[in-house]
Amino acid sequence: MKDPISLDRDSPIPLYFQIAQQIEAAIEGGDLKPGETISSEFELAELLGVSRPTIRQAIQQLFLKGYVVRRRGIGTVVIHRRIHRSASTSSFFDALVASGRTPRTEVLSLTVEPAPNDVARALLLSNGTLVLSVTRIRYADDEPIALMMNHIPTDIFDSVPTKAQLEGESLYSLIRRHGIELDYANQEIAARVATPKESNALKSTRGATLLTMSRTAYDTTGRAIELGRHVYLADRYSFEMTLPIH
Repeated sequence: MKDPISLDRDSPIPLYFQIAQQIEAAIEGGDLKPGETISSEFELAELLGVSRPTIRQAIQQLFLKGYVVRRRGIGTVVIHRRIHRSASTSSFFDALVASGRTPRTEVLSLTVEPAPNDVARALLLSNGTLVLSVTRIRYADDEPIALMMNHIPTDIFDSVPTKAQLEGESLYSLIRRHGIELDYANQEIAARVATPKESNALKSTRGATLLTMSRTAYDTTGRAIELGRHVYLADRYSFEMTLPIH
């Protein structure tokens, strides 16, 4: 850290909270970057003249807020703070903006093709129906977060979107601009390890944990409009939902 941690021992604010706040400020300000380690509990306790439980409580606060993780053999490591997204039909783009991050999209492939059998079944399409298939990487502040594959029937578009359009705005925004009113989606979330190809695309370590999402979106008439199959780096992204209790 560029600026040393200073403690006001006469303040009613607990020491652990003062420590956590100052480390958090260093992370937010870029003094501590993702991948860098924080001094050990023993070192911080000695440096600041506090007990190790006080340091442990401060680190726990940072862990709960998604700023650090503990890695065996390494210590406490600063991580990319998770982007939280509610389990609604809002777009990934909107979730990034709400998290204060700058979104960017890179289109890896863009094709018009007869719907593969599994896509045709999900979208309730006849054999041979043309779909727009697009594969994209979504970035937050130039850090890759998600690899997305989407399939949309081409007949909803007046003209097939271009690569520039798909990199310039969200897919749902493009769909809405063609007069489609999205209503609801069926969504399944799971987890698995990344394949070598996914690890390479997302610039992650081999075997990184991924959140996977398969989602079919419907318009107000009940027609299936879009099938999305997405993978997200689990240490940078999470889904939130509110569930009824019966």
